[in-house]
Amino acid sequence: MKFENKSLDNETNVLTLTDLIEAITNNRPETTTVFVTEAAIDSRQVIPGSLFIAIQGEKVDGHDYVLQAFQRGAIAALIDHEIRGLSQDEKTVTTTLIDLRQKAMTQNTAASYQIYPGTPVCFLVDNCVIALQEIAAFWRRKLDIRVIGITGSVGKSTSKEAIAQVLSQRYITLKSAANLNNEIGLPLNVLRMTPGHQRAVLEMGFYVPGEIKQLCDIAMPQVGVLTNIGTVHAERAGSQEIIATGKGELVEALPPAPEGIAILNFDDPFIRSMDSRTKARVFYYGLTPEADLWADGIDSNGLEGIRFRMHHKKETLHLRVPMIGRHSVETVLRAASVGLVEGLTWDEIIRGLQESQAQLRLSAVRTKSGALIIDDTYNASPESTLAALNLLEELYGRRIAVLGDMLELGQYEHKGHEIVGIRAAQVADILVTLGPRGHMIAEAARKSGMEHQRILEFEDIGLIVDWLKLHLASNDAVLIKGSHGLRMERIVAALEVEE
Repeated sequence: MKFENKSLDNETNVLTLTDLIEAITNNRPETTTVFVTEAAIDSRQVIPGSLFIAIQGEKVDGHDYVLQAFQRGAIAALIDHEIRGLSQDEKTVTTTLIDLRQKAMTQNTAASYQIYPGTPVCFLVDNCVIALQEIAAFWRRKLDIRVIGITGSVGKSTSKEAIAQVLSQRYITLKSAANLNNEIGLPLNVLRMTPGHQRAVLEMGFYVPGEIKQLCDIAMPQVGVLTNIGTVHAERAGSQEIIATGKGELVEALPPAPEGIAILNFDDPFIRSMDSRTKARVFYYGLTPEADLWADGIDSNGLEGIRFRMHHKKETLHLRVPMIGRHSVETVLRAASVGLVEGLTWDEIIRGLQESQAQLRLSAVRTKSGALIIDDTYNASPESTLAALNLLEELYGRRIAVLGDMLELGQYEHKGHEIVGIRAAQVADILVTLGPRGHMIAEAARKSGMEHQRILEFEDIGLIVDWLKLHLASNDAVLIKGSHGLRMERIVAALEVEE
């Protein structure tokens, strides 16, 4: 989808309902100015002045919640089919319906766009998701802000957090909320931008080729950060080569140097070769001296953080940051790279890194028996699971790896689970697996020489919880990791309230 540069002659720098009409129709009507405070697709998140987007999902149709959105103070809703009355339990909301569908454009008059302050508006559009994207693209083009886009198979969210923390040392910085990084989530994040923001750090997710290009058309990033090319989502995309092609759409979308800057992982051959796909300035980070910013002397202190040396040109810095695991060095390098290209001083960069709370998804908790639980249950891929096992290796005591299925690996499913099993055999004193693909992990561990009695295979989370409660000791370190679909966070929750 190509977004046009539409007129931006508002008297204010606040999104209005008039802007919405112009974004969708490319015509700016003369009507009453009504400001939009927020955009939401969940009626429970609506605040007064919000725009509610009624999206029809696989299980829930947002059109069923338009009334609730208006009752919570929404001033407008995007709908793509008419709703039979907005009343429930004798509560009725009077609304104005404005038809913005393509077939209605030739029939619309000035009266068609009449907006009455205090009366909610239903904008009838051809497609709610496309209309949301058009509005976000319109708003993005109105703002003078540098956008940093991040994509990759592993490490997007932690890198987003660290980059935003570094940039916030100098700039008023917006970052993607939660994991809103797709064709719906990214536009919602763009609509959170204000004229007061100077930088925005946005995640860009990937499932199929063309998706990141579409997100870039909306967000117009000037800086692109690539983490790595792994096997996650290979089931949908097809292969690592296709994944690399799709994620490389970010560097292709960047403006030419000096405005555009591509920050690439020198250690990943798929990403290193993307320098030929962009006209932006290329800045490499990695663990080898060939990179523009590189690190060595890495010393991981388990849950106490990491120490290492970071090199840039003729400068060498000795750092200690409160991030867990050797793999976190790459997160630091990405954040520092963005800080450098955006003009921050080393003092600002280091202060941001030391304040960073980037690893929000990985947490360490203790059971009442004293066992240490590493909760990394948000999701799993071979790459992130290997990194988690490396962390487990750094911890003291008996090491227990509780590993579940890794989903959406496609042609890499067997190989991905196999390499995890091999590494688990090297690291863990006890391996516990969950799910049918977990058997692949267990089998690979056995073939690597791990004794049979140290491997337990389960199909039920409850049985794993029962075994752990019975066998955990105070000096145990337990890693729990698997794809989000397995809901392995239930294991952590059960252990936290055990005994």
